[in-house]
Amino acid sequence: MIRLHRGWWVAGVTFLTLISAAAFRSTTSPMLMPLEMEFGWTRSLTSSALSLNLVFYGLTAPFAATLMQRFGVRRVVALALGLVAAGSGLTVWMTEPWQLFLYWGVFVGFGTGCLALVFASMVANRWFHKHRSLVTGIFSAAYATGQLAFLPLITTLTDTVGWRYGALVVAAFSLTIVPIFWYIYREHPRDVNVFAVGATEHLKEDAKPALTVRDNLNVLVQSARRMPFWILAGTFFVCGWTTNGLIGAHFIPAAHDHGMPITTAAGLLAVVGIFDFIGTIASGWLTDRVNPVLLLVFYYGLRGLALFSAPFLLGPEVEPPLWFFVIFYGLDWIATVPPTVELCRRYFGLTNSPVVYGWVFAAHMIGAAIAAAFAGVVRDIQGDYYIAWITAAALCLVASAAVLLLKPNPVLAK
Repeated sequence: MIRLHRGWWVAGVTFLTLISAAAFRSTTSPMLMPLEMEFGWTRSLTSSALSLNLVFYGLTAPFAATLMQRFGVRRVVALALGLVAAGSGLTVWMTEPWQLFLYWGVFVGFGTGCLALVFASMVANRWFHKHRSLVTGIFSAAYATGQLAFLPLITTLTDTVGWRYGALVVAAFSLTIVPIFWYIYREHPRDVNVFAVGATEHLKEDAKPALTVRDNLNVLVQSARRMPFWILAGTFFVCGWTTNGLIGAHFIPAAHDHGMPITTAAGLLAVVGIFDFIGTIASGWLTDRVNPVLLLVFYYGLRGLALFSAPFLLGPEVEPPLWFFVIFYGLDWIATVPPTVELCRRYFGLTNSPVVYGWVFAAHMIGAAIAAAFAGVVRDIQGDYYIAWITAAALCLVASAAVLLLKPNPVLAK
């Protein structure tokens, strides 16, 4: 009987934990309109609460590695899951806008920030020597899996029995994950007397002392002196703008503006999740074999072209061109993650790369936050999302060009 390496069990429970953060992401878009109708809030207000969530999410992520190295991954993840559950569950009793900002923005923002891909990157670095980019791709696909599993459920609950039931489902799922993660996860392979998958000795990162907040900031200062950091952060800013910020938050309301039923729009977003799962894992596989710089040029360039077409494809019915857009966007959604993580490793080293990627990921979520607020304001002022679509498309083309300034092998090309 073949015995599965402990690293794959750790990867499995990490994947499940990442899904819990994605579960909350699935609630925001279908809940915007019900919240506005019940409380009389504007799209700008609800989008601003979502923006605050994304800001906390992004700014927590760089320090998540520090918190996990100092206090342990299990403790931090348990706290984070508890905050997600509290932030989602307490919305059931809210009556004022400040409560939405506190629950969605602060509680869930901090909790999901600790469960971001920085956490996934740390797990991959500690537990995998071989298949690391593939595992990173699988972790990235957790967002798609959570979206696929929860978006149709949340939308159906919101449309039939009310948005509060959707919020409670997310809270219950997050709490359920806590004991499972606590039982399976271990901090390092050496804790269970094994090496990382594919390794013949303990990786150097295992012996590194925990980073302090000062160390974290020092890594940022040192990294910020190098142009590659700003290119990676800037392009990932665009990635966040065009995924979580625009499509994730506003696709359902935008499609509804064109006469499409909410459940149909949610179904399309779930299809994005299906192909995101495929695309991100495929991108991890490609990153192990292909120049990651060329992958990013390809991903951002085609995404920009797709976004230019988006406002002309939406309508009451789902026509074939819209299906093509949805499938392509799913494949490209966060296919950018594995090559970006790999370039962080190549430029900044195995030990510092989780922290560097944390700051790069912060740029991703700041871009998402600005996009969510920007698109909401555009919708309130213009009555549609046309300017938001075109702006996002132009940013992607700029990102595609900027990536060409990176070198695929900085160790050899200093």
